[in-house]
Amino acid sequence: MKYLPGILYLVATPIGNLEDITLRALRILREEVAVVACEDTRQTSKLLQHFEIRKPMIACHEHNENARAQEIVEILKRGEAVALVSDAGTPLISDPGYRVVAAALAAEIVVVPIPGVSAALAALAASGLPTNEFRFIGFLPPKSTGRRKALAAVAADSATLIAYESPHRILESLKDIEAELGVRPMALARELTKIHEEFLRGSAAEIHAVLSARDSIKGEITLVIGQAAAQPSEKDPLEEVAQLEAQGMDRMDAIKTAAKRLGLPKREVYRRAAQRGSNRAGTHRD
Repeated sequence: MKYLPGILYLVATPIGNLEDITLRALRILREEVAVVACEDTRQTSKLLQHFEIRKPMIACHEHNENARAQEIVEILKRGEAVALVSDAGTPLISDPGYRVVAAALAAEIVVVPIPGVSAALAALAASGLPTNEFRFIGFLPPKSTGRRKALAAVAADSATLIAYESPHRILESLKDIEAELGVRPMALARELTKIHEEFLRGSAAEIHAVLSARDSIKGEITLVIGQAAAQPSEKDPLEEVAQLEAQGMDRMDAIKTAAKRLGLPKREVYRRAAQRGSNRAGTHRD
């Protein structure tokens, strides 16, 4: 068999439904590569066997990517083409592969993308939320403190936000989304392209109510988060905070409650309160 010399192909694979693989991807895997570098050889072998493709595989995952990158570059330098795939979807998108691509480009190897399925784009397209501008933020941090910090950092972003989350953290993540981003339109896509594909649409609290009523939550999850809905009331959030404090609520709880009522990020209300306090202090300075 004659191989195209020294090309690294980034081959997108199905995220569930095997019919989603492209004809080009099948041709590349069958005819034009000597080796398939994959995240998990067990997962990729199922795909190759289904399409009756027999190629040697080498594992390239987050724990060995640095070493594997150099091995792959040596294969490419010998004039053999390599396909880089992840377990599902487009390589490098919240998956290993960046170091391999960087090493190949540093060695002046040609890198060719073979596009295909992406859970982020599939969820966005069917979300019902604006698609003209979006920001993919990958997997949310596993712990609440890091997650809230990451969400607060994008609270003022004008784009639709897309994130991945695991089923065993989704309930806590939805609480953190509501706390940091306020009331926003959202879509949760679960098990995209698979038999039990599901979309839930509504606010974080509404989606949380649906999921928390279930005995278990399974499947890969993609979150699409829109901008805060326009508020019919132009009420100053600091007036709401003052009223809650007058009722005996402490300041931080008042800020949190006011933000939730008005559909504003908690951090934004806190910033305004701190700014007003600073301005008042400056006014009374001698």
